[in-house]
Amino acid sequence: MPGNNTYDVTTWPHGDPYEDVGEVINSIIADVKARQAGSDANGGGKPGAVIHIPPGDYRLRTQVLIDISFLRIQGFGHGFASSSIRFNVPEAEWPGLHELWPGGSRIIVDLPAGEIQDESERAAFRVARTGSPRISSVEFADFCIDGLHFTSDGSEDNGSEGNPENSYANGKTGIFVSDANDSLRITGMGFVYLEHALTIHNADALSVHDNFIAECGSCIELRGWGQASKITDNLIGAGPHGRSIYAEHHGGLLITANNIFPRGASSIHLHGVTRSSVTNNRLHSFYPGMLVLAANSSENLVASNHLLRDHEPWTPFLGIDNGLDDRFGLLSISGSNNSVIGNHFSEVVESRRIRPSGATPVIIRLVAGNGNHVANNHVVAMDVTATSSDSCFEAQVDALLATEASQALDVTAVMVDAAAVRNTILDSGRDDQVVVDTELNAFRATPSVGDDTHTRSSRVQHAIGTAAGDG
Repeated sequence: MPGNNTYDVTTWPHGDPYEDVGEVINSIIADVKARQAGSDANGGGKPGAVIHIPPGDYRLRTQVLIDISFLRIQGFGHGFASSSIRFNVPEAEWPGLHELWPGGSRIIVDLPAGEIQDESERAAFRVARTGSPRISSVEFADFCIDGLHFTSDGSEDNGSEGNPENSYANGKTGIFVSDANDSLRITGMGFVYLEHALTIHNADALSVHDNFIAECGSCIELRGWGQASKITDNLIGAGPHGRSIYAEHHGGLLITANNIFPRGASSIHLHGVTRSSVTNNRLHSFYPGMLVLAANSSENLVASNHLLRDHEPWTPFLGIDNGLDDRFGLLSISGSNNSVIGNHFSEVVESRRIRPSGATPVIIRLVAGNGNHVANNHVVAMDVTATSSDSCFEAQVDALLATEASQALDVTAVMVDAAAVRNTILDSGRDDQVVVDTELNAFRATPSVGDDTHTRSSRVQHAIGTAAGDG
């Protein structure tokens, strides 16, 4: 039986949710605040509310401002559909498509661009409240936030033929959390065609779980600082100028069981993150710099992840990259006392397309720091003949399933730069695949198989003489 604290945007008497659902939700929040004015009544006082968004298309022309705790905004389906595929199908074929737009409970972000002054005002939903206690238990569940269109960003990287729908730029954000918060939850959501899907500052016990966040410039950004949060079981894919998962100055962050699609400038980028875990994720990228631990990110566990780097197979995005060359590393670490254990790396590329020409691609690179433990990682490196197609789905599936290659690819499995000392590298590359100064770091090679006659002497000397200036 519905109670006073359960709302439906389609039956609320103030405003038209189809023309401006933002105005309607703000009106509902104002009603909750007016009715729940007392902070202590019979051992309670402010239980919050649930706002239902039935399946349908709802334009949002007014930003929703959430400044109360215990509010759940809930739809009936995340509604994700690939707008990128649609906008790269010839317009003459659109009448034959089953759907043209995302569905479910769909919020169409249509904020007036001329009135946007700063980043926080670009968001469909803004969570903001200062003071004590921190805003808590705001939940978003099971609806779609759609940025509708990308626009030209003024660069040449708008996909083939300069299609502005491939720019990943439009100044729109799905959810922006401005202030310190506790126990926020984003679950079962769909985000599409937003320049920033989720931007969250100063999070404590945040849960971003089981969402579909793709075809957005950047997907999940944890800014400021935070602790004890988790990003789990999401399907994620950013654009070439953004990051799929980015976190700064966080401790106790759990990033687990995410399936991260290619095209993002990085899959996971940690900046000054400590005592956190990146485990059991599947990461796929078209560029180096897939997983980055930067700014003295230390005491983290990176374990049991699968990282695949190959080439872009879809013709609208050929020639676009993140600006890094192949010496950067698929995994790059600047920090101390991290554990990199039991990961699988697949580098499946054309040798003629390696940058710079003639370089040896690096898989794991220790740029700076000490006490890092790199053990039992498996590297598969193949030289292939890459193909492309106008069909996004077929091109990607064909590329993923192809395992035949003309020959093995020469790679540096682990490179230890001169600024990284007192590290341990065990069973993560043959003698000839590891560049390390063994007088300053501990090293045990992966045993060679069969008639391999590789030696490490030249590699060690190279590490001592030139590693610091490489890349």
